[in-house]
Amino acid sequence: MTSRTLYLFCSAAPPVFNVARVIEEAQADGWDVCLGLTPTAANWLEESLGGLATLTGHPVRSEYKRPGEPDVWPPADVILFAPATFNSINAWALGLTSAFVVGVVAEGIGKHIPTVAMPCVNAAYVQHPQFEQSVATLRRAGVTVLYGEGGFVPNQPGEGRPEGYPWRIALDAVGTTVGSRPRS
Repeated sequence: MTSRTLYLFCSAAPPVFNVARVIEEAQADGWDVCLGLTPTAANWLEESLGGLATLTGHPVRSEYKRPGEPDVWPPADVILFAPATFNSINAWALGLTSAFVVGVVAEGIGKHIPTVAMPCVNAAYVQHPQFEQSVATLRRAGVTVLYGEGGFVPNQPGEGRPEGYPWRIALDAVGTTVGSRPRS
């Protein structure tokens, strides 16, 4: 059986520290995983990057490649952006692509790559009016945003529960999203 390729993109939020386990779960589900990180997430995981590259069999990326350089990853069948922070969700919805992973998901909309996003934000951040607008914009663009009932539900500031981040919901949604859309 040929595995399908999952781009797993992560922002700097505490659940990112569980990414090795999530990669292993995705691989057990039959995915070839390529890991992309925001610059801050890459900084947080700096000591683990070599091990994560070994685990996935692909370089971990957090920066754009130079023009003319070959792409080191196979094409994505699906993208999962989780945890996606307040900054990443808003930048993506607004088309601000200074971060590699945000640029790939923004372009992925136009390439019709099935994409699932699950925020990781606290209840204070979601009070900012831009957040709900950004979630709505991404949903209108065809992104499956797992936010609210059945997805990520924000906690109060300072009451983070990284161990309770619903990774399995995100991985299940990836399978459902790819299974429901024809490959372009």
